[in-house]
Amino acid sequence: LVHSSLSSLGYVEGGADAVIDAFLDVLGPQGTLLVPTLTGDESLSAANPPVFNPATQVCWTGVIPETLRRRPGAVRSLHPTHSVAALGADAGLLTRSHALSVTPCDELSPYGMLAARPDAYIVLLGVTHENSTMFHHVEEMAGVPYHMQPGFATATIIQGETRTTRHIMLHRYGTPRNFSVMEPLFVEQGIQHTGQIGAATVRLVHIASMVRATLRAVAADPRILCQA
Repeated sequence: LVHSSLSSLGYVEGGADAVIDAFLDVLGPQGTLLVPTLTGDESLSAANPPVFNPATQVCWTGVIPETLRRRPGAVRSLHPTHSVAALGADAGLLTRSHALSVTPCDELSPYGMLAARPDAYIVLLGVTHENSTMFHHVEEMAGVPYHMQPGFATATIIQGETRTTRHIMLHRYGTPRNFSVMEPLFVEQGIQHTGQIGAATVRLVHIASMVRATLRAVAADPRILCQA
């Protein structure tokens, strides 16, 4: 699962496509590359529910995710606010249940499915933990009180001529986070390894270990992921 900033690398011949090709080359035919293609924002509510067309709706998570979701063969999960796009062997498997998620990053989401796999990693390419959506999976699993809007919204998913409605809970904006508070622990426990590609700092994080460690920290202090 790659969170990224293309510009952080400096000049890249071939741009976003070259970065995507490099990841796919390293992963090989048995691997799967996922990127967050988020579309939700603070304007959404039960009174203003999301309407999501996975084929056309542009994500706000950067040029690499937007480029990947447009690639032939890419699969985009059908969540109205927190979709991912995937390429590779398990693209369909990791995205197919997201339309059934009640909260954006629950067990049925790609985030939850990755957290259950021993071979899954996050790459933070030129970005920090503040960009890591996996922390929202932890918040949802822990049931922190600040994360979700109360009640349900009726979201609409458009696929060609078909419109489907889903009752979902929406992300609550307004609570500043400090996900990077966990980074020293991740480094100390060997959960994270840090390197350099071009001008970008790159963090490689083992997802299952990161989730377990963060759940323990949230159990001890339910607001540890919030800014003081």
